[in-house]
Amino acid sequence: MAKNEHSVLKIYASTTDKIGTKLFYEHIVYLAKEKGISGVTVYRGIMGYGQSSKHINSSRFWELTEKLPVMIEIIDKTDILEDFYNSIESELLEMPKGCLVSMESIRIKLMKSGIN
Repeated sequence: MAKNEHSVLKIYASTTDKIGTKLFYEHIVYLAKEKGISGVTVYRGIMGYGQSSKHINSSRFWELTEKLPVMIEIIDKTDILEDFYNSIESELLEMPKGCLVSMESIRIKLMKSGIN
């Protein structure tokens, strides 16, 4: 693995999944920020299902509570992401609902910081 190799870590779960009393995706974003990860984006799907789903979940305006698919995309150097994954793996394994985690190499064309 090259020192400057970058990857994307993707975690697929549900908007209703929790770690303790916190929403899972919020917990991951705040933890990643605390650990100095370069960037995280959470995407909410409008329709989907996973292996542990009995139903296809979709966004409908008349539903008060929406259980929708969510993907957390985290980008940084590969070794940093490996360490981050290792730090959350036990929490993922203890989650009562299912999730899917993938990681793949990417080639960064531009990483420009904005003005603070």
